[in-house]
Amino acid sequence: MSDALREGEFDPSDPYVRESQTFPVLSAAQMEVIRGHGSEEAVRAGTTLFERGQRNVDFFLVVEGAIEILDEDVENPLETVRIHGPGEFTGELDLFNNRKILVTARARTVARVVRVKATDFRRMVAIEPEIGEIIMRAFILRRMGLIRHMQGSVVLIGPRHGSDTQRLQRFLMRNTYPHRLHDTEEDPDADGFLKCFNLSPDQLPVVIYSNDVVLKNPTNSELADSLGLTDTLDPNHVYDMTVVGAGPAGLAAAVYGASEGLDTLVIEGTAPGGQAGTSSRIENYLGFPTGISGQALAGRAQVQAQKFGARLAVSREAADLRCDKTPYTITLEDGQSIKTRAVVIATGARYRMLDVPDYAKFEGAGIHYAASAMEAQLCQGEIAAIVGGGNSAGQAAMFLSRIVKHLFILVRGPSLSATMSDYLVQRIHANPNITLLSHTEVVALHGDRSLASITWEHRQTKARDTQPVGNLFVMIGAQPNTAWLKGCLPLDDKGFVHTGSDAEGLALTSPYATTLPGIYAVGDVRAGSIKRVASSVGEGSVVVQAIHRYLNPEVI
Repeated sequence: MSDALREGEFDPSDPYVRESQTFPVLSAAQMEVIRGHGSEEAVRAGTTLFERGQRNVDFFLVVEGAIEILDEDVENPLETVRIHGPGEFTGELDLFNNRKILVTARARTVARVVRVKATDFRRMVAIEPEIGEIIMRAFILRRMGLIRHMQGSVVLIGPRHGSDTQRLQRFLMRNTYPHRLHDTEEDPDADGFLKCFNLSPDQLPVVIYSNDVVLKNPTNSELADSLGLTDTLDPNHVYDMTVVGAGPAGLAAAVYGASEGLDTLVIEGTAPGGQAGTSSRIENYLGFPTGISGQALAGRAQVQAQKFGARLAVSREAADLRCDKTPYTITLEDGQSIKTRAVVIATGARYRMLDVPDYAKFEGAGIHYAASAMEAQLCQGEIAAIVGGGNSAGQAAMFLSRIVKHLFILVRGPSLSATMSDYLVQRIHANPNITLLSHTEVVALHGDRSLASITWEHRQTKARDTQPVGNLFVMIGAQPNTAWLKGCLPLDDKGFVHTGSDAEGLALTSPYATTLPGIYAVGDVRAGSIKRVASSVGEGSVVVQAIHRYLNPEVI
């Protein structure tokens, strides 16, 4: 338990304080429902029910006695996270997938438990809505608690402003993996870690997973493999539907496909959410009047898809689509292959870059494409700038303006009104901590190892100004991720996937259908799509009906 909770302090934002939801005690009737899906057994005191690092662990309901949950990370070996008593249950989000579990569970006393096998647990959650709602809410809050209190975490050591440190921290954060950062620029304890593990500064950043696993500047894929975020896929298994991309459109397709009985796989190169997952707050998405962060929305959708049985393969990009015969074959960048009867292309787009000298030098070292809590920490109390006039730029501006010393917004056009929602435009104009510079573009970047200042120029007057901006947020749109299709499908002149009609202009079976049967495109990657979260979710959900018609033409 955290020091704050030990001292009796009350923090309403801490999930551990919300005991009735995070650690609910089930009624006798609810416990009886769970009994119907498992088997009751006695366990001796000290018996280990599951250990950190295991996959596919079982779900346990405590009937008598007590089960303790232990944190076994590098810095806090065997710290008690929670003691579950009668009516409480074990588990958190990794029970919905095949990832390595983050904590250890053992019997604190002689106990009786109901064990529900991993496969039976997922079925139980899907068919028992009342129990499923309680468990899902608890599991989401427990993961939030682990992250907040850095339990079940790994240790990341490196310079906070280093591009690879930021890359690894961003990967951990977007995949909701608990971690501690020891910043070698400021943290006095970091040197002790380096000596303990015989590391030198030139090997940074490093990720320490346990006392015998030290990853020296790993790639995202290497990190994901070590932490157990990835899963080996059976090359002979044929999926009903494979969704490539886990942005809003891809996740919606996965939720609706899996919930309607399709054997569904989702492939995602980085983390769920796509570009929307990096948004600090989405305020105009239906049903969330106070707004929701892109990461929170994506996290809920991911769990929802997994609840219905969808599998998610993270940190592997799709490298190739073999489209000359069915079932189709998708090859991943690590060489794994996937066979599938239908394909949903939801790969979205990658960020556009500025055409400025030394731009690549400062990517990840002062240049950012998202304004999350991590980036906010880097520019707290400093001057920052945003380039771009879309909604993403506006949402980032409102988030950052509360944290930075001052914020500049640079746009090439005369105003924001043509590209940004009016509610954001009005807030920006009313914010004294934001200066909008129209007809302006960045022309030079300055700094040694990281960005220190930028120079911009007024496009009409040619007047220049240099400001000490160490964090530049570039939000100028994106280019479609379609290179992996390699000529299989017709694209428009900007590289987006053409859907809805064939070469002669005749309508296809669905607005999202491509010229190849069983292959569909949804969301930002589709030519003519509206680049909004709500429309992407709508396309992802609707396309499943077309896939059903394709897979079962005699039924529909």
